[in-house]
Amino acid sequence: QVQLVESGGGLVQPGGSLRLSCAVSGTFFRIYAMGWYRQAPGKQRELVAISTSSGSANYANTVKGRFTISTDNAKNTVSLQMNSLKPEDTAVYYCYCNLQTLTGPREYWGQGTQVTVSS
Repeated sequence: QVQLVESGGGLVQPGGSLRLSCAVSGTFFRIYAMGWYRQAPGKQRELVAISTSSGSANYANTVKGRFTISTDNAKNTVSLQMNSLKPEDTAVYYCYCNLQTLTGPREYWGQGTQVTVSS
């Protein structure tokens, strides 16, 4: 069974920074991609940033230049450094991964962590 455990959310003032982390544990053979999505109240879940096993990283246009995704393959973790935060970044942030498991490729989600940007 695969588990994703997130940490690092909270309340921050506009212009501030936060770092989210997610640790993946359980039985799997390969990580195809790891990343972060977010969902604001009344809106659909959207991609924030994703890192693939090929080494590429993609970001939503709204966070380019402010957010940085990083992975530690030895520890099976993915982090999101968020700088210059804006009120519109307020959302629940979900860790995501696509893994090769015993039953084939599968997607997994974390439980979500709240990020609130407000003065």
